[in-house]
Amino acid sequence: MGRGTEDCRANSMPLLHAPQASRGGNRRRVLVGIVAAVVFLAAVFVAGRLLWDAALATNFGEKNLAPCAAHLFGTDWMGRDMLARTLAGLSTSVFVGLLSAGCSAIIALALAVVAALGGRAADAAVSWLTDLMMGIPHIVLLILVSYALGRGFWGVTIAVATTHWGSLARVLRAEILQVKDAPHVKLAQAAGATRMQLVVRHILPAVLPQLIVGAVLAFPHAILHEASITFLGFGLSADEPAIGVILSEAMQYLSTGEWWLAVLPGAALVAVVAAFDRIGSLLRSLLGSKSVQE
Repeated sequence: MGRGTEDCRANSMPLLHAPQASRGGNRRRVLVGIVAAVVFLAAVFVAGRLLWDAALATNFGEKNLAPCAAHLFGTDWMGRDMLARTLAGLSTSVFVGLLSAGCSAIIALALAVVAALGGRAADAAVSWLTDLMMGIPHIVLLILVSYALGRGFWGVTIAVATTHWGSLARVLRAEILQVKDAPHVKLAQAAGATRMQLVVRHILPAVLPQLIVGAVLAFPHAILHEASITFLGFGLSADEPAIGVILSEAMQYLSTGEWWLAVLPGAALVAVVAAFDRIGSLLRSLLGSKSVQE
């Protein structure tokens, strides 16, 4: 009787630690989610490149068509297929986002290393520059930089890259300061390692997860800001398919009932931004959560 009661109590006790199999399953689910989002974004980019010529083709005999089987996103006032234009515009936005976010992450890493290892004067200078950059509204700074560089693809890319590094630089600086005080780094300094050797062998591997996650999370902001300044007329050229151009041109036709010109491209942009954000969240849980790593 007593033994049976003890067995029942043992079976009813809550588990304080998740089984190893469930942790492995959690890790697999995270990896599957990352792969699925990456495949979706790659498909959007490749489809946009393949449909670039179709996005520019006009057919005035099929203008202002509502969404149908032949044109899933409808057509515009020049008979251009809106699905092809949307995919082409998204491919441009993805490319701008990847390039600008990557450059922004490199800028953030370089400034964080200088601030953490360059002494008080360097730290104060980088902190002042970071506060100045983050104190100016992004959209205003983006417009000024893009306009000063002549707008277009490179103007937008450079503008986004040079204005999105502030928050990541602060995170990396804090991480580098912690790594710098680690015992193995102190031993390396005592052994005569140079600052470059410390950065390459010890600091960069330690902050690489935060750098990757920060760069991925910067992609959605880069895409939205590219679309925003293009919508306002300070970004990509109006003669190429871009989401900002599509939405800007569609505004004057919404009052005539052609809702698909703005709603469907806008929904596609939201889907791409959500996919980037999902990748960043899953990477953060994969690289930073002990329950996933173990």
